[in-house]
Amino acid sequence: MSKKWIVFASLVMFVLAIGLAGCGSNQPAQPAGAKVLKVGAEATFPPFEFQDEKSKEYVGFDVDMMKAIGKQMGVEVQIVNTAFDGLIPALEGGQIDVIASAMTITDERAKKVNFSKPYYQAGLSMVVKADNDTVKTFKDLEGKRIAVQIGTTGAAQARKIKDAKVREFNSASEAYLELKAGGADAVVNDLPVNQYFLTKGGDKDAKLVGEILDAEEYGIAVTKKNTELAGKINKALDELKQNGEYAKIYEKWFGKQPQ
Repeated sequence: MSKKWIVFASLVMFVLAIGLAGCGSNQPAQPAGAKVLKVGAEATFPPFEFQDEKSKEYVGFDVDMMKAIGKQMGVEVQIVNTAFDGLIPALEGGQIDVIASAMTITDERAKKVNFSKPYYQAGLSMVVKADNDTVKTFKDLEGKRIAVQIGTTGAAQARKIKDAKVREFNSASEAYLELKAGGADAVVNDLPVNQYFLTKGGDKDAKLVGEILDAEEYGIAVTKKNTELAGKINKALDELKQNGEYAKIYEKWFGKQPQ
């Protein structure tokens, strides 16, 4: 074998070695770019999350808040429309990174997820037909037909009412339709959701009655193991409250400054 051939063969081996090294695990798996934060939300829950009829885009208080949080964190936010009772399983299964869907912080849920600091305080209320003068308190719902959204604290509360016939629906709008059609005596849901329904034309057929029950706090949920993300979300929330952006978003959707 000539010296020229030996030199050539050595050069080929050197080039191949470099090429194989370039395919090794030390190289980045994909080009660096803006990270996407997948946010799970049940998008039939105005004013917190719903689909705009004209643009078909997801809008609402939670949507605007998460986009603002994403901006503070330097990530792009993508809304993933998911049935409310499927949100925690989707989070645990890795289909979404975060839940921001007017989710009440409860001890039961806190066993499965990590919640952020509370970002909204609400309470349960009830809506009845405009001509209904018999239901004025939650106690009056005993033995009555109650429409609720599946998986919500309103549904849990309705099931505690003595002899109540509780019908669960996939969305709040379906529960209101059941009330309008005469299939339910009341809808039990979060106060801001019931108020929004009435201000958007629901007051033609229905009205808000009774006391506000069980003050509730909403939180953003992440998996138990992702403590780093929970910390970043809390930091971003604090920054939004300090720089006034949270107050702007709040006033946009609720017509008043946060308390």
